[in-house]
Amino acid sequence: MSLSDDDDFEKALARLAGGDVVAIPTETVYGLAASIASDAAVRKVFALKKRPFFDPLIVHVAGFNQARGVAAEWPPLADYLARVFWPGPLTLVLPKRNEVNPLITSGLPTVAIRHPRHELTERLIAAAGPLAAPSANRFGHTSPSRAEHVAAEFPGDGLLILDGGPCEVGLESTVLGIEAGADGAADKIRVLRPGGTTEADLHESLRKWSRAVSIEKGTEGIQGPGQLKHHYMPDIPLILVGENGDPVSPDRLRRIGRELGAEPKRAAELVLDEDPAIAARELYDRMRRLAGSGADAIVVRKVASRGGGFWDAINDRLARAASFEIP
Repeated sequence: MSLSDDDDFEKALARLAGGDVVAIPTETVYGLAASIASDAAVRKVFALKKRPFFDPLIVHVAGFNQARGVAAEWPPLADYLARVFWPGPLTLVLPKRNEVNPLITSGLPTVAIRHPRHELTERLIAAAGPLAAPSANRFGHTSPSRAEHVAAEFPGDGLLILDGGPCEVGLESTVLGIEAGADGAADKIRVLRPGGTTEADLHESLRKWSRAVSIEKGTEGIQGPGQLKHHYMPDIPLILVGENGDPVSPDRLRRIGRELGAEPKRAAELVLDEDPAIAARELYDRMRRLAGSGADAIVVRKVASRGGGFWDAINDRLARAASFEIP
């Protein structure tokens, strides 16, 4: 649909109110959305995606009132970061209110919340209420950055897909755990998943924050979405290779064949743009195109100099999408 197609917008509202699921655009990737008030719709999200219940969902909101309606606590640092980065690709993990469906949070005491930056979806959430929305693809598959990607994932499911155009960012949001410091101790930010808000963005914003803050990476166990070891995988094997030499040399193809059990006949190289913002925006679309090109494997160079900024999120997605890595 176009952004001005009010008929489809009203259909989406009616489906959400009726306990159904709708595919929505955001600036990051397309989401498979359900009203957080509908247990049946939340269950349908898990069923359509074939997503395990131990992987929590992000609650998408349109404004602070909705956010504070699902979070039991709203610490000053979370408030500050939300005011700086929302609407945008930043998810905050905070203690949840008791009434938030535990299916959404995978039984965890916390809930992941963000305000997406997309005019159509902001209007939809403002009218429908908060929406639980993981990426609109089968579990573990490559995320969708275009409406046609969603249609390809769910053919014949009768899914209403709101077409908001190609995603502006193209990679999922950054997910942060927030811990308020007690008795004058520093506040703590834990980066649970790198994404569309970079660590440099966070450091720059915190220059204006009045308290000391530490930023740490990673965590033990699942505390938010997108933390599984294998995720975002295309329909054919993706292999990370060293940056030197021919990525599809006979020697490398033999090594790949030993891992796969059969040597690829049509290995294709995934070449990323030198501009990390463009590389991020195009990553999933390029992965999907190569997977559907007739190739039987995708090879990606692992370039040591590509780090920091968007490259952190790109490298994270490639590592999780890869079947394995060879020198």
